[in-house]
Amino acid sequence: MNSSDTQPVSNHHVQARLAEIERLLGSDPGSADAKATELLQAVPGEPMAQLYQGIARRMLGNPVAAAEVLRPLAERWPDAPMPHLQLGLALREAGDDSAAASSIRRAVEVRPDFPDAWLALGDLLAAMSDRTGADEAFGSYVRHSDSVPLLVQAGRALQDERVQEAETLLRNRLRGHPNDVVALCMLADVAERTGRMGETEALLSRCLELAPGYFRARYNRTVMLLRQSKPEQALEAVDRMLAEDPRNADCRKLKAAILVRLLDYDESIRICEELLEEDPDQPTVWTSLGHMLKSVGRRQDCIAAYREAIGLAPHYGEPHWSLANLKTHRVDDELLEAMRAQLRNPSLAHADRLHFNFAMGKALEDREQFEESFEHYSEGNRLREEVAPYNPQELENHVQHSKKILTKEFFAARAGCGASDPDPIFVLGLPRSGSTLVEQILASHSAVEGTMELPNIASIAKSLENSTAAGSSGGYLSALADLDADELRELGQSYLEETRVHRKLGTPFFIDKMPNNFAHIGLIHLVLPNARIIDVRRHPMACGFSLFKEHFARAQNFSYSLETIGRYYRNYVELMSHFDTALPGRVHRVIYESLVVDTEAEIRRLLEYCALPFEDTCLNFHENARAVSTASAEQVRKPIFREGLEHWRNFEPWLGPLANELGSLVETYDRSQPGN
Repeated sequence: MNSSDTQPVSNHHVQARLAEIERLLGSDPGSADAKATELLQAVPGEPMAQLYQGIARRMLGNPVAAAEVLRPLAERWPDAPMPHLQLGLALREAGDDSAAASSIRRAVEVRPDFPDAWLALGDLLAAMSDRTGADEAFGSYVRHSDSVPLLVQAGRALQDERVQEAETLLRNRLRGHPNDVVALCMLADVAERTGRMGETEALLSRCLELAPGYFRARYNRTVMLLRQSKPEQALEAVDRMLAEDPRNADCRKLKAAILVRLLDYDESIRICEELLEEDPDQPTVWTSLGHMLKSVGRRQDCIAAYREAIGLAPHYGEPHWSLANLKTHRVDDELLEAMRAQLRNPSLAHADRLHFNFAMGKALEDREQFEESFEHYSEGNRLREEVAPYNPQELENHVQHSKKILTKEFFAARAGCGASDPDPIFVLGLPRSGSTLVEQILASHSAVEGTMELPNIASIAKSLENSTAAGSSGGYLSALADLDADELRELGQSYLEETRVHRKLGTPFFIDKMPNNFAHIGLIHLVLPNARIIDVRRHPMACGFSLFKEHFARAQNFSYSLETIGRYYRNYVELMSHFDTALPGRVHRVIYESLVVDTEAEIRRLLEYCALPFEDTCLNFHENARAVSTASAEQVRKPIFREGLEHWRNFEPWLGPLANELGSLVETYDRSQPGN
């Protein structure tokens, strides 16, 4: 379909008028219609003018008039896909869905790689309740969506960690195409990256409602189940995908990750090794394997796996950081210079640049080149903050609402509520405070099983927040105040049931080591009144710098600047001080420095609080072969040593912003009722 076929003499003039009409379609369809009419009077039958006229009239809300123009055009040009698509859209808007579907199907028959037509067909069939047909049409749209310019732009923005730009592009796309399943899936990725898990779930649910066969959405939904601490459901979902495609490498990798959460390290390692036997040129799988080997204590195999990944992809930052971050391994000079060279590459991806900066920080710290090390840690955190800035007001508001709502009288009025089981031992506080050490000590007791950092309490809090009336100033605490005894008991029982999957040893007690649970002590007490709660606290300068130099996978974005770390620590202490007053004796505090200096006495205090008899195995915790998945996995396999207590002082010249925010807490952090 070409205008030169009908008016070759005036082609230049016609093309200029057509370009003007096309521009007007997006902003002024009325003018576009008028100018198309003028052109058709001058050049009767000009096909592109007819097409634009039909589109303009449809956009003006007159689909019947649009169809009158588009129908003869489609008949005249049966092998041109656009008239069939536009006629189908007009017929749908006029209420003739059956004819609309026939017309749009003709568009994809003549052009099978026409994404706009496949999307329109899927949208129409979904509205007609033809779920199978809609799923097939959306599937064809997905296969050809890589030619949609706006989606391509959004994909590049996501790849370069330009998350806000990607979100703007995707929302613009969805305004005009609300059922674009690819845009919905990509926007869910944006929401997940920025911590909006409720929105992530809603977007993926809508996407799969429209296109239940969409693999990427199914895959992402399974990942979300895993991150919501629903590994059994995630395993069922990935097994369904593998039943359809047993050799799918992405699904097998995901299954390996799920099995780690189910503490089945042997099978997870086996899957990775099988994938690497089939194709050893997979740096991401080598890196994942390295993480698993580190967790089970196979140090040399872990190092070898990371080095394989580095050899295959010298620009890939994660294995460099993972290798440098091994507490008992020193980066050699050759690798250090190779990392410097990568950082000089202006085209290095954002995520890789971030990892290389943290890797350089650790390598230079090991060499006692502290000033340059700090510069790299600072740059790594700057890059992280670009993607996920932190809002300190959220925690501050939560602390103030907790002090207002969760009073001594509030708890007294609800005495005896909740599930009575004493099984959970919550080890909480700030990350990098020594909580993994405390967990390892307790998990070395014959009556206690160590699991992992479980997000179930946070999930309960989130579900309560979602049930709270919009605009409630107290967040989920307002909903908590409205729960009766039965509801509190049900929440406690729900927690026990959901976490049962992580308990493999049949011991009476298990550990939930999610550090951020310090914000939810009131919730824990109400739903599990007999659970033990242990607050592990470390010197704020030591803990603060350790947070600053650690590259967390997600969810600790307060650690991206020294100022926000100091502010966060103050809020944490203020909240813990409140619970010391409202629930006296309820929380047992372990001061990390005291544990290091007088280990046996502190372990005996800890076991006495947990009503556990003393066992020598707790003193010999470093001999425990259990898998440990946190950053301290190597350290807890060695006896306690005091040398690291003052290590932060090597960086003291650059830690002024942290000290200023902490104020008197630098001296008073270990008091039961610290000042602010």
